[in-house]
Amino acid sequence: MKKLGLGLLLMVLFVIGAALLFQEQIGERLFAGAVESAVTRDVIGDLPEGMHVALCGSGSPLPDPTRAGPCSAVIIDGKLFIVDIGGGAVRNLGLMGLNPGATEALLLTHFHSDHIDGMGELMLQRWAGGGRDAPLPVIAPEGVDAIVDGLNAAYAADVQYRIAHHGEATMPASGAGGAARPFTFPEGQEQMVVYDKHGIRITAFSVAHKPITPAVGYRFDYKGRSVVFSGDTVKLPVVANICNGCDLLVHEVLNAKMVGTLETAFEKAGRKRLVKIMADIPDYHTTPVEAAETAKDGKAKMLVFSHIVPALPLGYLDAYFMKGANAAYDGPIVLGKDGRLFSLPANKDSIEQGSLL
Repeated sequence: MKKLGLGLLLMVLFVIGAALLFQEQIGERLFAGAVESAVTRDVIGDLPEGMHVALCGSGSPLPDPTRAGPCSAVIIDGKLFIVDIGGGAVRNLGLMGLNPGATEALLLTHFHSDHIDGMGELMLQRWAGGGRDAPLPVIAPEGVDAIVDGLNAAYAADVQYRIAHHGEATMPASGAGGAARPFTFPEGQEQMVVYDKHGIRITAFSVAHKPITPAVGYRFDYKGRSVVFSGDTVKLPVVANICNGCDLLVHEVLNAKMVGTLETAFEKAGRKRLVKIMADIPDYHTTPVEAAETAKDGKAKMLVFSHIVPALPLGYLDAYFMKGANAAYDGPIVLGKDGRLFSLPANKDSIEQGSLL
């Protein structure tokens, strides 16, 4: 027995020694293999027919080491739609195997900084990685023109640098930046179709996130499947009404009690500005229980929480964050995490779950 143990120890030491001795050669092979795997990965092309929702960012403005800023990706028939684009979300798209070059359009729910601060990076990556000859369409409520124009101006020098370096054939000037596609609800209406092509219909609807206005949510429909994104809002009947039996309801959530704990901590630390902010933010968001009630009223088949406030650095906190939600809605509830994938096969009822991270 002792000889066997000694033999195993010697073998382990030999393997460690070989790994150190040939570290450069092994590293070269490992890197080449990882690069080949990453470059040939085609998540979008491998997905079956239907609608697929991936969380490219499930966080909020509050620092969270496990979550990028608000971002949801909808993949339909090889086309990639992005709903909001928070900080770090574009990096997540790359890690998830979702090529930003495939982006058909970016849809914004409103213009809070945490929902738009990844736009410049998305525009660049779509242009560089997609060989596009037209800018990224940015579908959003009225007021988006100024934001897109500002980003185009901010990146104007960078665009010229890249064309000069890589050439017009690789980086066509006509494909750089974004193109605003603003919409305004018709008089007396709170919803309207903002995209209707290739059997894909996207409907925008008004929500309440005052003093931020306009603020909207979106419903996607494709081959009998439907997904609703609430956008940032207080609890509203319109979200349940537009869901109306939707397959997936992706709803923003804020745990008011946990934010209250943060407020108390900032008070003790003498950080008055943050005390005021923590006191203010619950009045324009939805609690987990309220979102669950909306899912019940809207007869959603599955509820997904995103735009998680506050940050949850430990998975052990999840149950506390969701306290009371399962009692308010008897369907499945998923606490969103970056990389989570929800697949809705065309003309079926099933919802399949997975992860791209």
